Amino acid sequence: MNSFIEELKWRGLLHDMMPGTEELLSKEMTKAYIGFDPTADSLHIGSLVPIKILVHFQQHGHKPIALVGGATGMIGDPSGKSVERNLLDEATLNHYVDCIKNQLSRFLDFDSDKENKAELVNNYDWMKSISFLEFARDIGKHITVNYMMAKDSVKKRFSGEAGVEGMSFTEFTYQLLQGYDFLHLYQNEGVKLQMGGSDQWGNITTGTELIRRKAQGEAFALTVTLITKADGSKFGKSESGENYWLDIRKTSAYKFYQFWLNATDEDSERFIKIYTFLSKEEIEHLIEEHRQAPHLRTLQKRLAKEVTIWVHGEEEYNKAVKASEILFGKSTAEDLVQLDETTFLEIFDGVPQKEVPKSELIGCNIIDLLSDKSGFLKSKGDAKRELKGNAISVNKEKVNEDFVVSDKDFIDHSFILLQKGKKNYFIVRGV
Repeated sequence: MNSFIEELKWRGLLHDMMPGTEELLSKEMTKAYIGFDPTADSLHIGSLVPIKILVHFQQHGHKPIALVGGATGMIGDPSGKSVERNLLDEATLNHYVDCIKNQLSRFLDFDSDKENKAELVNNYDWMKSISFLEFARDIGKHITVNYMMAKDSVKKRFSGEAGVEGMSFTEFTYQLLQGYDFLHLYQNEGVKLQMGGSDQWGNITTGTELIRRKAQGEAFALTVTLITKADGSKFGKSESGENYWLDIRKTSAYKFYQFWLNATDEDSERFIKIYTFLSKEEIEHLIEEHRQAPHLRTLQKRLAKEVTIWVHGEEEYNKAVKASEILFGKSTAEDLVQLDETTFLEIFDGVPQKEVPKSELIGCNIIDLLSDKSGFLKSKGDAKRELKGNAISVNKEKVNEDFVVSDKDFIDHSFILLQKGKKNYFIVRGV
């Protein structure tokens, strides 16, 4: 078995491939591409599998090409969608393309002098000069409407399923445009393989068919499994439906780390194969270790570590671990004060807050801070009683009646964290 295919199989990633794909990969250094739609200024964790497929492809000696869909992004892929996407203006699209190019360069080796160094292309570069008449005459005549209608992504939109709308001509042409990308890369770059998620099979095989009919050539398709959670729910979204982004400005390293740390035992056994580069032997050992003592959450911790370091680097991973430990009492006040605002507010999401002028906070004694200034406790009497019982902490450190607020007590120059007992928190925000 070809080593790349074998890797995908044991990791639970291979979904389907055209006959002859494995022979091609065993015979020669192959060029393959995966497309990324520029629908936002960052990729999200749903993009990690296609990125990882390209990384494995390169590690096994082949040449990966990442295609950013500057042209096809203007239309939108109907695969797996029940409604048509809003079209983007060109300036926004170009900005998204640049952002995604920068992100992909963090994961793939574009700069080495190796023969199989990665390449990045934008399909707008070859689409922009083609007129509609040229496309209809030179490309459209090679693929029948019957062939296009038979694709699952099209059939579902026309079958009258509940909640599913029809499809505009614009979206209907998407598979033909994606097929043309494959033809262009086949003819100009020698690309013989397109890879993608299992929902892309129809679009990819339209490309192989176009290459067969227009160029009398042979090209291949390989798809990988679409990831879902063990309970069947959608992977990669928060409970409120938000994406987890790869851009740290959109999803903090802490929140990103927590996503993986909170995986169920069943999911973490699959995810550690899919999303890390650990060897088969090491993963099998980790799974066995976890099964012996699941309460230690060995798999989740290692999964969260590997993916966070891969995406954000070791320094951000270490910060995320320290931030995670804050809630479990393993951190120091010094760790807390070093947090940035975003991470701090994410850790203490839902904790009540009150804004107080910073000038009134500096020099304020703890009794006034707990009662009059914040309203955290009902009265000064309550404050004194809790302080005497050693129940009050400021920024996770126990304090007594002598405590007075100073400038160094502010987290990210803005926040003071008050705490009564183990779980009763309150945030004072200096403004």
